[in-house]
Amino acid sequence: MLTNNEHEVDVNAFLVSKTDTKGKITYCNEPFLEIVGAKQKELLGKPHNIVRHPDMPRVVFKILWEHIQEKREVFAYVKNKSFDGGFYWVFANVTASLDAGNKIVGYYSVRRKPNEKAIKIIEPLYKELLEIEKRGGIEASFKALNEILNEKKVTYNEFINNLQRL
Repeated sequence: MLTNNEHEVDVNAFLVSKTDTKGKITYCNEPFLEIVGAKQKELLGKPHNIVRHPDMPRVVFKILWEHIQEKREVFAYVKNKSFDGGFYWVFANVTASLDAGNKIVGYYSVRRKPNEKAIKIIEPLYKELLEIEKRGGIEASFKALNEILNEKKVTYNEFINNLQRL
């Protein structure tokens, strides 16, 4: 059951997780385990979306997967859920892990405390994108987000990184 209990990421913490190519967790560090409120055995081998909060628009994960599958890093603000029903916001950087032959062998994510000013902008945007997804699907929210980015004349990563610098 979800609650409104927000867990704040420590300003000095790096929440790290790794997944295989299908998104199943292969590694997570102690700060990640702490904020999720889980033991490693409860997360290893599970899909990373085990911590996905329903307030997250699917379009963000569409963009994330497109970037990392093309071996491009991506940044995102993500609202995740903890095992106690609470939630936490992160500023995430996700990249592909490559082998010596430049083949993707998994994905690596490092998350930090987000800029609070950015969350005040992202939260209503995500609510709007979720509403658009409910009415018109993920393609409709993708189109709406691209219209915003085109209006601002920035890429998705530029938009996200600019918010972190507010």
